[in-house]
Amino acid sequence: MAENRASAYGEGVPCWVDAQLPDLAAGKRFYGELFGWTFEGEPQGDAPGPDAPGDPEPPEGGAQGDPESSSPGGRPEYYGSSGWYGAGVGPGDVARGKAVAPGDTVWARLGGEPVAALARKTDGRMPTVWTVYFATPDAESLADRVWAAGGQVVTAPVPVARLGTTALVTDPEGAVFGLWQPDLHPGFGRRHENGTFAWAELYARDTEIVNDFYGGLFHDALFGPGAAPDFGRAAVHDVFVAEMPPHFLVHFQVAHCEAALGTVVRLGGRVQVPPFETSYGKVAVVIDNQGASFALLQR
Repeated sequence: MAENRASAYGEGVPCWVDAQLPDLAAGKRFYGELFGWTFEGEPQGDAPGPDAPGDPEPPEGGAQGDPESSSPGGRPEYYGSSGWYGAGVGPGDVARGKAVAPGDTVWARLGGEPVAALARKTDGRMPTVWTVYFATPDAESLADRVWAAGGQVVTAPVPVARLGTTALVTDPEGAVFGLWQPDLHPGFGRRHENGTFAWAELYARDTEIVNDFYGGLFHDALFGPGAAPDFGRAAVHDVFVAEMPPHFLVHFQVAHCEAALGTVVRLGGRVQVPPFETSYGKVAVVIDNQGASFALLQR
């Protein structure tokens, strides 16, 4: 069943994920077969457009109100078959200072609902990686609190078309995560089911430091009344070599971990850490066919 997005994501709740990949077509083939995702409006993204119920019409003169950036019909150059967000703009594009071009980002859907985004990595020096975004009603305020608590602001909050406002930040140990203040894009349309986001685990060097940091930053989401967090913390050396930098690991739910591992390998990926048991389910860490790590979670 689709997520009730209007009330799903309080501050500190993981609400979106994206992957930065060198080859979008290869990424769509890999994740489409592994999780059953579809990618509509190709080569453009498939974010909501003005023809969708309740969506506003584009302003006269283009999205920016700049006739220089508009097509002859008065619509911005990135207005495509999917509508007003046709270029496939996503949180990670703007947060990474990326010049957005048509086809740079595609939204993955499951059962017609958005579950993730795949973005073309235009700078080979940047990592091939999955990033998790935490919801907030005020990205500016949360970025200030990250800084005050000992983290760093990699990219200051910036609007993403009319989807919302995004930023990239790090915790005191350098693990990168995103902030997402929603406007027309609340986040996941489905989660906590097979083929969708299920958990984010932070692997840290000093769990006391990060527990204090995130406990202060996202107290209500982690410890408040009725909290049901899908975000945990663990020591890097519990699963990886001690030299591994602190990082977030995005988990996608699967029905059968071993069967999914076979599909990963058949599609050109590899197993980084074989299945192991955790308090939140059976986990295996894998690497896709382009080098991005993520986890399979069986519950």
